Amino acid sequence: MSDSSSLPPVQLHSEARLARDALAAPLLSRAARLARWAGPATRVGAGGELVEEQLPEAAGVLGLTGDEAAALAGEAWRVAVDTGLVEIVDEEDEAEGTVTQGEDLALLTSGAPQDVLGFWLGALDVVLADASVPDLGGLVDAMDEEGEIDLSSLDWDPDAESALLDGVLGNLYLLTVGEDALGEVPVPLPALAASVILPDDMGEPTDDVLEQVSDAMMRLDEQFRLLEPIGLVEYQPVDEALMAEAAEEPAPADDMDVSRYGVVRLTPLGLYGLRARLIEAGFSAPAVGELTDKGADTLLDGTVGFPPTAAQAEIEQWLARREPLPAARELLSAARGADPNAPLRRLHCQQALALVGTEAEPALREVLDDAELGGLARVWLSERGAPDVPPPSEAMVFWLTIDTVAAQLAAEGNSAELQSLVEGLARQHSGFFDTAWRVDHPAAPDVLEAMGRLHPDKRVAKEARKAAFKARSQQGV
Repeated sequence: MSDSSSLPPVQLHSEARLARDALAAPLLSRAARLARWAGPATRVGAGGELVEEQLPEAAGVLGLTGDEAAALAGEAWRVAVDTGLVEIVDEEDEAEGTVTQGEDLALLTSGAPQDVLGFWLGALDVVLADASVPDLGGLVDAMDEEGEIDLSSLDWDPDAESALLDGVLGNLYLLTVGEDALGEVPVPLPALAASVILPDDMGEPTDDVLEQVSDAMMRLDEQFRLLEPIGLVEYQPVDEALMAEAAEEPAPADDMDVSRYGVVRLTPLGLYGLRARLIEAGFSAPAVGELTDKGADTLLDGTVGFPPTAAQAEIEQWLARREPLPAARELLSAARGADPNAPLRRLHCQQALALVGTEAEPALREVLDDAELGGLARVWLSERGAPDVPPPSEAMVFWLTIDTVAAQLAAEGNSAELQSLVEGLARQHSGFFDTAWRVDHPAAPDVLEAMGRLHPDKRVAKEARKAAFKARSQQGV
């Protein structure tokens, strides 16, 4: 993904709900409990880590038992230190120091949701950094005689490792948001690995590429196991029995359980976190609800690139904050224009007005004679059974038709729905193209050209292309 990419809009939970999710994330919860436990008697090493003698007590505070208890306690402590929940205040020598609770610890329980989410984002950064580091056993093996780590002897490129994880998380975000995204459906780990390894133009992958995908999948399995406790994802790990089965006869494709290869799903908190990181990295990552306090011009322009469902949700939230009549007037005023985005703005204006009650009727009657808005105003009034709605002129009917097709083109491209609309227009209006090319609408040439491209009847398609040529000549383009 390019840094200039504009991503699909995401519908986020409220900050209050996300903050509750953050507080419930096991790793942040453990870090907070250790911060409250920490005091002058807590001993740390030169790097701020708990000394080995303190780990059993820390694990006990967290209620952890078993072989991994000390490691989990150490991980939680590192998050507490790196997010400022605890502070190193006294270094008696180069080997050990003492700690105290961080001044901001109280914000986790008494602060605003944004304060809590700020701590969680800091904890996420810590975990993501840890997830990009190889197994510590490999680091020990790479130490030279002086105890320094020789990175050149490791099969590890820190930048490439970080880029791989960022790419996978970016693709997981894209698979979760947007109109045609998977949403709540868990994503198989092999598909995620392949999404960053396989070139877009590759046909049948080579054995070498498949091996790279397999290696990436195993690395991602380790990383998602680390990322789940911070609440970023819900993860079902790779079935360890698969390793033993790898040398055996592979199961028939129909009998394969994809979930055994690992499946992952972004949590609502994870969506929030990844969006924050994407914005920080320079991406445009809109969220539904950001336009509710903006004017109608910003609303209609801002939803131009939104999928239909997201645009509808944004408009509903915008209307919920306003009185119907002034909102309708503001929307109609913002819908005017002859720029390329104007037809789609008017389409979203229609969608918004469809949600407004009859209190808005005066606003619609005020634009009945407007060349750009008179057609949609008549449609709105007629649908609500309003009396004394003047019939539209032929010019207004054709102008509205061109405007509607232009909006559909901008919203959906060459969709099956648009093809059906094109076929219906040509069938219902005798001599449609003889009149359509004369319509004084800036999008007329492009609309007629699209109709020629979409209509399956070669004779009708030819008529549409001829009409498009005439329209361009008339407009001098």
